Parts: sequence; structure tokens; C-alpha cells
Amino acid sequence: MRSEISIDCNFPGGNIIVEKIDGDTAFIRQDLRDTEGDWFYWQFRVRGAAGRTVRFQFTGTDAIGVAGPAVSADGGGTWRWLGSGSCADKAFAFAFPPDAADVRFCLAIPYVEANLREFLARIGNSGHLGQGVLCRSRKGRDVELLRFGCIDRFGRNGRFGRNGRPPRHRVLLACRHHCCEMMASCELEGVVEAALADDADGDWFRRTVEFLAVPFIDKDGVEDGDQGKNRRPHDHNRDYAGASPQGDGPEASIYPETAALRRMVPEWSQGRLRLAFDLHCPWIRGKSNEDIYFVGTPSEGVWQAVGRFCTILERERRGPLPFDPANNLPYGQGWNTGTDIAHKSFQRWAGELPGVIFGTTIELPYAVAGGAPVRPESARAFGRDLAKAMRGFIEEERG
Repeated sequence: MRSEISIDCNFPGGNIIVEKIDGDTAFIRQDLRDTEGDWFYWQFRVRGAAGRTVRFQFTGTDAIGVAGPAVSADGGGTWRWLGSGSCADKAFAFAFPPDAADVRFCLAIPYVEANLREFLARIGNSGHLGQGVLCRSRKGRDVELLRFGCIDRFGRNGRFGRNGRPPRHRVLLACRHHCCEMMASCELEGVVEAALADDADGDWFRRTVEFLAVPFIDKDGVEDGDQGKNRRPHDHNRDYAGASPQGDGPEASIYPETAALRRMVPEWSQGRLRLAFDLHCPWIRGKSNEDIYFVGTPSEGVWQAVGRFCTILERERRGPLPFDPANNLPYGQGWNTGTDIAHKSFQRWAGELPGVIFGTTIELPYAVAGGAPVRPESARAFGRDLAKAMRGFIEEERG
């Protein structure tokens, strides 16, 4: 007698609605919850399917990416891409090994708080890495804050670098404004690795640049398995308008994370903020979404500065993920035509801070970039390339 198949999402980052299971076919769809319109994130766990081949049929929109689903046969410990050959007609099939106890499937390779904790434990203690809390989320979770590079300590006086001297430059990094965009988190890990590396670039960063990073802007969404994109009434990346981060009027931020960041950064930067990066992932398929690209702003001067940075990034890239500035998306083209002044994005807000050269958004594909597979290790390598380009750009711009 065959065991009964169980499908659930009761774990960090889980998201699925099971409509029915008919024999060896499961009819499922992503849970959109408070999403305005449609989006594509899902992750679920299967038990009781050992030795069987099961077809998973999506009943709504096609939510499977160009490399098929990501699959973990060890309860989320390790992941691989199943491949596009496993997919057809909004469905994929999987042959469960005879000893399969806990198999997980996801739109892409997931990244939640436990993954961040694993990364921080792996890189170990460093006098040049401080871990703190930006604020508490709506649901009472700690929203992590990292400061690394040219710092001596973390806390009230953490703004000062070695021997009490402030860093010459500061760089701001934000990740997971849209909580489902998980591959960007591995990119952030690569930047941290580069700043702490035992090489010439790492030494330069630790003498010169202080980084501030928020790994999970939408912390509740990451852990709850939300879409995040187009969350009603507006998502975290449309919460930077107005002069006041808090209050009762239209200028107030509605999320504690964005309000806290808007309060903290101007005081922290002390006019030394040079670059601000918002790390994202794009749509799940289509040629324009299978390349790494930067997103333009209405400011021609800022876009020219981003162009200079991209020239350096193309020149300095050493990792396996290709980058071509020709794939960048200028303001006014494609989907990049937003003029909603009432709901300002992070990159526009950060790009207006004193001393900054530019604020920008980077889109790193979920699965395939320029024909190369996107995996945690390749995304980290691109993060290291990104950091190397930061050094080159700052040196060329500021001497």
C-alpha cells in the first residue's frame, strides 16, 4: 500500500496552495496573499512520495523559471536546478528516490535568516564586521544590520574607523526590498567576502570604506514566504517618499524597516556616502530578464556615473556570470517609466543624499545570466566583482 503524499509550506520561506492531489498529480498554485495582481514565488515540502514519480501542475499562471524548479532532496540543506527539460505546460515532474523523506521545491534557490546565520558563522569573527539590529519588524522579528570594512567596533562610536579616524567613503547596500528575490542575498555575501578578504582589495576597503548593509529589508516577507513585490497598499521599495520617515501624513513610511533606514542613514553617512546599491532579481523569464542589468533613474548625471561604474565592472569582472553594460535599462525604456512621486524608490531616495555619487538598482537573474547558471557560488562571485568595481570607481572619481 502506497503512503499518502503530503505537501506543505510550514517552514521559513514556504509558500504554496494545494488545490488537490489526484493519484500522482498534485494541483498547486502560488499563494499571492496581499499581492496586487500576479507574481511567481513559491516553495513547498513533499513527504510520503518515496519511490514515486509525481507531476506538479500549476493551476494559475506559469510560475516556473527558465531552469525549472530548484530542488533539495535533503530537507533544504543543498539545492540544485532540476532543469527546463523536466517542465511542460505549467508543470514539472520529479522521480522521488526510494529513501526520500523530505524533498523541497522552490522557484529558485531559497535564502532566509538561517542562511545568513550560516554565512556569518562561516566567515567567523572579524574586527571589521559588526552585526546589529536596524529595528523590529511588524511581527516582532529582528531586522539585521551589517557594518563592515573600515570600522573598529559596532555601536554608538562605530562610525569611526581605525585609530578613531572616520572612513574616507561609505557605501550603502540594501537587499530584499522584494522578499522573494533571493539570489540577490548571495550577491551581498560576495561583497562582504571581498571587503574582508586577505588581499589588496580587502586591505583597501578596510582602510578606506565603511559599508552598511540591510540583508532583509522585508524581513517578515522573507520568513513568511510572501511575494513582496506589489504588496498592497505599496511594497517596501515604494516607501521612501516625503521628507519624514514617520508621522500620520502622506510623507510617512508605512514599514518600520524603511522608516528606520531613512532615520539612520543620514546620520551615519556624515556626508561621506558615495554609492548606494539596491540588490534585486527581475522577472523569471525572457531575454531581457536573463542578463544582469542596472536600472536607470531620471537624472542624466546619475545615469552617466552609473555608466562609468559599469565600464569598470565589465573590465574587472572575473566571475562566471557575464556582464555587458549594453543590457542596462535606461529610464524611459521598457518597464522603467515610473513617475509615481508619492511612492519613491530606494535608489531615488539614496541618490539624493548628501555626498552620494549615485544610487542604483542591480537586477541579478534568478536562474540564468548571459547563458551561465546562477547558483549561490556564482552569485557570490559576482558580488566580489561588484566590490572590485566599487574600489576602481571610487579611486577614479575621488582619487
